[in-house]
Amino acid sequence: MKVLIKLGGTLLDSVDSRGRLASEISAAIQQGLQAAVVHGGGKQMTAFLAERGVESRFVNGLRVTTPEVLDAVLKVLGGSVNQELVAALNAAGTKAVGLSGMDALITEACRLSEELGFVGKPIHSDSALIELLICEGYLPVIACVAGDRQGNLYNVNADQMASSIASAMRVDKLLFFTDVDGVKDRDGAVYPVVSSSQCNALIEKGIATGGMRAKLEAACLAVGQSVGEVVIAPGARPNALRELLNGCPVGTRLVKD
Repeated sequence: MKVLIKLGGTLLDSVDSRGRLASEISAAIQQGLQAAVVHGGGKQMTAFLAERGVESRFVNGLRVTTPEVLDAVLKVLGGSVNQELVAALNAAGTKAVGLSGMDALITEACRLSEELGFVGKPIHSDSALIELLICEGYLPVIACVAGDRQGNLYNVNADQMASSIASAMRVDKLLFFTDVDGVKDRDGAVYPVVSSSQCNALIEKGIATGGMRAKLEAACLAVGQSVGEVVIAPGARPNALRELLNGCPVGTRLVKD
């Protein structure tokens, strides 16, 4: 089975959470899972910027990225967050390799809008390097930084990047591990299954906002392309990965209309 695992930054904030996830991913790989990891790091980014007196601004869940913020993205997401996760995975027995979307243009992006600054929208992902590493027994760990053929760098939403790479890899499952139990209705109950049209309705009604809105938009894009299954699941739940790989209902599964 081929899987892309997207890890939300809040799950990587503590040594314990990072170590547990690394152990669970490593155990699955040792049992034959073919996998790649895409990670965010929004919480760490916000803290890094706040320490330097820079306010974080968001539009529809996407961080407005000035040149100063982009420099922080490279240092935090492509640097400390990526390498701490790689170190945890290596300690768990997996040969992890830290990358960003800029490496070999794994993900090519274009500027999303002038309002957002250096925020990129994935326009194409090339899985050749990822597949090569997986075939040789390595685990690619990819930070959500992308670029273009003119050498520009962009801050890319990790959910959008995961969707783009998962589609290029034609994975059996795209797993969004996040800090909530799944997609919730207005009353806070978790949907076991949602369709693309239901996701759009949640966004239009203002129920899914911010990070969840961006996640649903990315998930709908993936499920409409060559990804076998998309699940938004609680990353803080022990053994959630093993349960999902065994077909257990965890979190919210997205399906086509």
